[in-house]
Formats: sequence, structure tokens, C-alpha cells
Amino acid sequence: MGAAPEVTRFAPDAGNTRLLRDAFGRFATGVTVVTCGSDAGPVAITANSFTSVSLDPALVLWSPARASRRFAHFDRAEHFAIHVLAAEQAPLCWAIAEDAHALRGEAPRLSPEGVPLIDGCLARFECRRKAVYDGGDHAIMLGHVLRAELREDGDALAFFRGRIGVFAAE
Repeated sequence: MGAAPEVTRFAPDAGNTRLLRDAFGRFATGVTVVTCGSDAGPVAITANSFTSVSLDPALVLWSPARASRRFAHFDRAEHFAIHVLAAEQAPLCWAIAEDAHALRGEAPRLSPEGVPLIDGCLARFECRRKAVYDGGDHAIMLGHVLRAELREDGDALAFFRGRIGVFAAE
């Protein structure tokens, strides 16, 4: 047996949020893009704070940062779509991370509720907002899934330790 790995122990507080963020980053997640319509056109945000909640009824949640300039659009939106990105969609991920309106030039297809839809994703969940809960510096947005779509193949775009990479199925 080798030496035990080095470990940092701490009690989270306002003075060590970077350390807490680094600890959260040790949980590998998929990468999603959440979209909604707005008066300014399609709005998108990258998010790794997504999870399924219930099968019956079909519920999902995601958690946008209240400090984000994009937050107000999603806070007002009655409908949104969550797109689970495929590995080849990394450039789209970065474009949206840099620009909330990156889809504006793409003329995306719209859902019946006017939500921009991104094609080529591993999965997509078109949602109606069911509830919004206080989550500290984030909001917890619960969505009722109206329609879903999934691809039969493809590798996942993943987020780990502040970087994106690919999770390939064997």
C-alpha cells in the first residue's frame, strides 16, 4: 500500500469559497446548456448543476447563480429547455459561456412555447417552470418536463476540476 493521498480539510466560510468551489469541482458532471426566450432574442447559459428529480411526474432541476447577468431572463421564464451536450458540442459550450446571446445568429428552432432548441444534443428536456426555491447565492429551478428527446449514441461532454473533457462510453 502506498502513502495516503494528501487531503485538505476545512469548514466552509466566506473566506475560503475558492477552496469550496474546488471541492465541488471534484464531482464530475455532464455539461448542459439551458435556453429560454426573451425580448432580446434567445438566451442561453451553460450549467452543470442539473439533475433528475422525479419520474412521475417528470421533474428536473438546475441552479443558476443569482449574480449572473443572465439570471433575470431565466427567473422570468415560464418555459426553458435543458440540453445535455455531446462531446462534439464543446465549441458551442464555450461560445455560450462567453455570450448569453450566442444562439442569436444561429436562428434556432423554437419549441411551441417559443424556447430556443439546440439540435445534436445527447438529450433535451423541454420544461415548464414548476417552482423556484432559494438556494443561497443560486436559485433552485424545478421544471416539469413537457417533452424529452435523446440520441441513441454519442460521447458526453463532461466537467471536472474546472475543465471540460469527454466521457466516452465503452
